[in-house]
Amino acid sequence: MPHRLRAPVHSELILKKSRFIGCVESVADRTEALARVRQLRAEHPAASHVCWALMAGGHSAAHDDGEPSGTAGRPMLEVLRHQDLEGVLATVVRYYGGTPLGAGGLVRAYTDCVAQALLRAERVPVVRLTTLHCVVPYALEGWLRRELPAHGAELLEARHGGDGVAVDARLPQTQAAAFRRRLNDAGQGLVRWLEPEGE
Repeated sequence: MPHRLRAPVHSELILKKSRFIGCVESVADRTEALARVRQLRAEHPAASHVCWALMAGGHSAAHDDGEPSGTAGRPMLEVLRHQDLEGVLATVVRYYGGTPLGAGGLVRAYTDCVAQALLRAERVPVVRLTTLHCVVPYALEGWLRRELPAHGAELLEARHGGDGVAVDARLPQTQAAAFRRRLNDAGQGLVRWLEPEGE
């Protein structure tokens, strides 16, 4: 099961007078990630590099920001790939200390900075939600409202019409099939679903 990070976590590493400031945090998508990188550049105008790696929305990306190709962003991304995380941005701000680290030293510094932050990060499972739409008889509305919490469901809207109560409810995808069965049993064939089974 994929996880997300509950809150941003930072790390810091000093290596041959170079300072590496790492952060791992949740982001919704690439747009939010790039905005965060721009913010870091503004907060650290004297930094030599702001390197980053992203996994969000089924996509991944990495950027070396002027470091030798493949020594920063890609190794950071490899650390993220082994964590079963979704919607996560790893950034490392580097202040150059005057002593070259070599390609191997850079890879170790960037990966260690991200790995140290992840060791302290609190993870929470990603709960995928779905919305169900149905029409129930008026007599079933009260029962339905009482039943929703048992399935982790939230009532979004109930509209009263001539043929019953049109209900929109949001709940975890893992609960959707059981909720449908329970409501169908209670409604004795009188519940009308407004989307196909399985959506």
